[in-house]
Amino acid sequence: MQTTKVEPTTRTVPGPVKRTALNPTLRTESVVALGTFGALAFGAAALGSRQSSADQRWFRRLRKPPFQPPPKVFAPVWTVLYGLIAVSGWRVWTAPAGPARSKALAWWGVQLGLNAAWSWLFFGRHQPRRALADNVALLGSIGAYVATTRNVDRPAAWLVAPYLTWVGFANVLNAEIVRRNP
Repeated sequence: MQTTKVEPTTRTVPGPVKRTALNPTLRTESVVALGTFGALAFGAAALGSRQSSADQRWFRRLRKPPFQPPPKVFAPVWTVLYGLIAVSGWRVWTAPAGPARSKALAWWGVQLGLNAAWSWLFFGRHQPRRALADNVALLGSIGAYVATTRNVDRPAAWLVAPYLTWVGFANVLNAEIVRRNP
């Protein structure tokens, strides 16, 4: 009697996601997906970086709160955060298909778009008030992503906890800049 070995996949297993070895086809698909999530996060980072370096004189002239981190802190922090955002999105994508996964991936896209829009509004357009409104929406979208994602893949939800915390802090900074620069 011949037995057939069935390799488990992370795409069709019902219930909690089991992280097991992928079959060769899904392994290639997963690597491509990870690269895609990384490229999307890198694209948002590149847009933000381009905007934030466009007019440094304007930013230097703003009155900022005393708890504003030094400029050299932002690049390493955001590099780590964008990496976590990409891995989180990829983990959700590797979870079994279904409405919760689709909703989580939609929230992932929304938060990334709002993230990129903030730099454009704040640095590119010099509109701290509108950037603050965007940042509040960004914080809400990250919260919605976490709430949806924890039902799909808990580690993916935890991966964006530092991002949620940093954006909360960024809201306080942005609000203080608006207050100090009427």
